[in-house]
Amino acid sequence: MRRKIRLKRKITFNRRLNKANVIIVIIIFLMLGVFFIFRFINKRVTPLLLDYAEIESKKLASIIVSKAINQEVAKELTVENLFIITKSDDGEIRTIDFNPVLVNQLLLKATTAVQTNLKYLEDGEIDKLELGENTLINYDPDNLREGIFYKVPAGIVFNNAILANLGPKIPVRFSLIGDIIANVVTSVSNYGINNALIDAKISLKLNQKVILPIASRNTSVEVTIPIALKIIQGVVPDYYFNGFETNSELFTLPVE
Repeated sequence: MRRKIRLKRKITFNRRLNKANVIIVIIIFLMLGVFFIFRFINKRVTPLLLDYAEIESKKLASIIVSKAINQEVAKELTVENLFIITKSDDGEIRTIDFNPVLVNQLLLKATTAVQTNLKYLEDGEIDKLELGENTLINYDPDNLREGIFYKVPAGIVFNNAILANLGPKIPVRFSLIGDIIANVVTSVSNYGINNALIDAKISLKLNQKVILPIASRNTSVEVTIPIALKIIQGVVPDYYFNGFETNSELFTLPVE
């Protein structure tokens, strides 16, 4: 009778031990599975989502920059007053320069307008945006009010058009970092006979952080906007031939 009881206890103990081993093995496999899933997400999924989010953030930033600069140019710029041109008695162009006061005012107002509107967008204050109607017509206003400018479909990681829109939508935010740097870029070239064509552009560069719930990435955006074209009668000096270009750092204005 005692032998039967001991044998029963031994069998019960072995069964408990086997169950414990099974549970431990299951836990180990679950941990390994979670590890490999996170590794896959970190190596493949996250970079793809960030790439997509970066493209969309640059597209939006370009829209904001272009609209803000064009509005300031329309309000402030008079092409006739932008350039200071000196000629010799025989009509040859000696120098072509900027009106420094006008250019500095224009750059300051342009960078301030860009920074202000991007900050409003970052904070979800879209009612304060000064960009005109229909500028952000392709963006969901409810998302913008939450500071979310885009939602990336998780299905894009499959790189398949059919599966691209499947899965949850991952919200994307952005944050402006550092300074906004703007300067004027010009080129002068021959135009017809004894004429010069002056092409002036504003080049603006900013840095921003693209933010997903699982990761973030710093990226830079550079936008060049034409602001003036002017034809000047006169012989262009040799050093202006073949599209002489100047990119003057004198007009670089960082805005905090």
